Amino acid sequence: MRNRGSLVSSFRNALTGLNELLRTQRNARIHLAITLAVIGLAAWLRLSAADWALLAVTAALVWTAELINTALEAVVDLASPGRQPLARLAKDLSAAAVLVAAVGAAVVGALVLAPPLFRRVYWSP
Repeated sequence: MRNRGSLVSSFRNALTGLNELLRTQRNARIHLAITLAVIGLAAWLRLSAADWALLAVTAALVWTAELINTALEAVVDLASPGRQPLARLAKDLSAAAVLVAAVGAAVVGALVLAPPLFRRVYWSP
């Protein structure tokens, strides 16, 4: 019974973290809008399960990078409240990780979504 409560508490904490991310981070809200748009477009295009899997893994990678970036920024701010070159470097590197994930997601999204979108728009009966 103790483990069950711990599991529920873990999920509650994780959902609190997601809520905090969306409440405080503008870029996370942008990621949410893009994620929802991709889901809507993928549903409209009736993508295959394999294409859905690619999009899901890619979106999860971006969300994971954003969560880690935000956590790292909070830890750096806690550990180094003043201006420190290494603190700035750590923040810049974690932001770069989000950028790399987002650009990769955009490329995957274009490769997965563009062909069926063009077929639907330009060659639709």
